[in-house]
Amino acid sequence: MWLLIFLLWLAVWAGGTYWYLFGKKSPFSLESVRPPGPREFDQKKRDKVIKQGFSVDKVPQNLDVIVIGSGIGGLTAGATLAKAGKKVLVLEQHDQAGGCCHTYIEKGFEFDVGLHYIGQVHENSLLRIAFDQISEGQLEFQELNQHFDTIQIGVGEEKRDYTIFSGKTEMKAHLLKQFPDDTEAIETFFRIMKVSAKKTHYLATLKLIPQWVSLFLLKSGIADLVSPVFRLSGTNATEFANTLTSNKDLQVIFSYLFYGVPPKESSILINALLVHHYKRGAYYPKGGASEIAFHIIRTIQKYGGNCLVRAPVSQILVNDKGAAFGVKVRKGQDEVEIHAPVVVSNCGIFTTFQKLLPPEIQVKHDVQERLNMMKHGRGSFLVFSGFDGTAEDLGLVSTNFWLFKNNDMDKSMDDFFAMSKEEAPDNIPMMFITIPSSKDPEAKLRHPGKSCMTILTMVQYEWFEEWKDTTVRKRGDEYYNYKMRFANHLFNWACTIFPKIKDKLVFQDVATPLTNMHYLGAQRGAMYSAEHNLERFHAEAVARNRCNTPVKNLYITGQDVFSCGIAGALHGGLLCASTVLDHIVYIDLLLLKKKLKRRKAKELAELAKKKLQ
Repeated sequence: MWLLIFLLWLAVWAGGTYWYLFGKKSPFSLESVRPPGPREFDQKKRDKVIKQGFSVDKVPQNLDVIVIGSGIGGLTAGATLAKAGKKVLVLEQHDQAGGCCHTYIEKGFEFDVGLHYIGQVHENSLLRIAFDQISEGQLEFQELNQHFDTIQIGVGEEKRDYTIFSGKTEMKAHLLKQFPDDTEAIETFFRIMKVSAKKTHYLATLKLIPQWVSLFLLKSGIADLVSPVFRLSGTNATEFANTLTSNKDLQVIFSYLFYGVPPKESSILINALLVHHYKRGAYYPKGGASEIAFHIIRTIQKYGGNCLVRAPVSQILVNDKGAAFGVKVRKGQDEVEIHAPVVVSNCGIFTTFQKLLPPEIQVKHDVQERLNMMKHGRGSFLVFSGFDGTAEDLGLVSTNFWLFKNNDMDKSMDDFFAMSKEEAPDNIPMMFITIPSSKDPEAKLRHPGKSCMTILTMVQYEWFEEWKDTTVRKRGDEYYNYKMRFANHLFNWACTIFPKIKDKLVFQDVATPLTNMHYLGAQRGAMYSAEHNLERFHAEAVARNRCNTPVKNLYITGQDVFSCGIAGALHGGLLCASTVLDHIVYIDLLLLKKKLKRRKAKELAELAKKKLQ
């Protein structure tokens, strides 16, 4: 009798699991991908897609999903749900869609705001297949030089340059040439990179299976028997690097892709993943970063949805049963209610829970408990510079530069973030330089004879907080002079790398955390959203921080779901869509990948056959 009950339960479980994994129609297909069309250079036509202003008559009827925020996390979730048959409306508070993927044009110069380069978009990679599906094949990527990053440590005569190359074998081989006495350390780090890259999907799975199952697997130790990735996720990057080498320069390279958290407070798995991300090449979108939003929005529109800008959401509507059922949008002095059975937020966990939920919902224990899992991220500070002259004239290259004043990242970051408002501008310890006009081969067609550069560093929001209630571009001389102290130090530092730019500077714009709050809706100016500290990446925290929220029918997407960056936010969108659909779309992507690999193998076999004839 008990055996019969067990077998019956097993059959039901197996059938339910099969239905969950394979029983629902995939939103993705090879047939939906078409060859890229001609690039749209007409800005007015582009603006009709990425700058379509909000009005009630543009809201589709019978909505299934409202997405708050048009960053890559929101657009990925929106496009995936649209392809699954949902009618989706994306609402953006800024006057242009795209979030950190948008570009802005000023005085004839075009600047990328948040997308500086991207990896893992080589042929038939999972990320490339995802981009192809949500853009239906319309996004194209330019592979950058094999030497994609330079890391400079020290200043003056103490300056040391290290170069990072892409390539399955070349990345490690090139690093070994530069650190011949640290062979074992580099070999071990690359093994960690490989494990992290191949098994990260286990961490993502923790967010998709029932939470009690995830926690049981972790607390029982079963998960650790399956893979070391669960332990690595919560391993301190500095402590791990100290076991590998005493060479502080090499330790910087293991953690050089900074995101505002000192290595001693970050996860070795995340740092290893970031380096691995560019192993198969660094890329940049042809036509600029705004191509991403332009094409994904057209996918959403194709399936009956829309994306509207200048649509600031003031509140998520929650009924008396505690379920989200729509949003309020500010339109002038009025508020417009828009209803849908599902609301997806791409504006970060802090904005979602602390600003958009009704006050009586914000104070609930489970909402506060979820908030307490996260910390606010560091603010970003950017300098946008435009030059008269071509890349050839000015000696500009597509290679990025990561500059550090010394090789103790932990101490320099701790010291800097502990400084007073007055000390900080004169003591910036690190910065990143990117030259978008040298990456996009079509930039010279859109903006001939001009070049541009973006410089980025991390700062404390508190240094700028006294001006938070002032109006953008009208914050006063004191604010302007203060931010220019940062900007001038950063630009002069960049001139040590590119000396010809100093006399050719004709335009400069500066974005502080307050700027990022205004245009990107980034809480405290944190472009990478919530802090990527070690506590967030402990396996149990990963399992608890999922797309579901304590509010029924409200879901989180973007960088706060898994990790920062364009790829991290896109995966947040795929995880969110999987949760909403109750269907793991990654399985659909993996099946497509298998088909594409078979197709490629067949093409290569036929080509080889023809050569032999």
